[in-house]
Amino acid sequence: MSRRLARETALQVLYQIDVTGDKNDLPGIIRNWCEEFAVSAKNFEFIRRLVEGTLAKREEIDLKIAQTAHEWSLDRMSIVDRNLMRLAIYEMFYCPETPQRVTINEAIEIAKKFGGEDSARFINGILDKLMDASEK
Repeated sequence: MSRRLARETALQVLYQIDVTGDKNDLPGIIRNWCEEFAVSAKNFEFIRRLVEGTLAKREEIDLKIAQTAHEWSLDRMSIVDRNLMRLAIYEMFYCPETPQRVTINEAIEIAKKFGGEDSARFINGILDKLMDASEK
């Protein structure tokens, strides 16, 4: 499994939690998705880190999104877009081993697969602004 597929799996976990509001058995939810896609132990740890980290930093991440997407509230964004941005922002700011540009490109490609017609462009715009602001 590639890192992209691991990110896609993490997105699906975050999507499920966002829709159901249930994260009581987070290890079980992650494990179920990983079993579905026969995830290796290495990628399981990457997925777990992304999901747990994104959820732990969700308020901070949501604030970054709200401050950057001025005309869009989180509630108006599609569930896929919202969670893909959360995931990418977590990786951009808390996983320094992955270059920010790589994270943005991965998010764009995942948005093309899972998001709506304008998702990739929208997500690219938000993530680029955040990257530019972090470099100043």
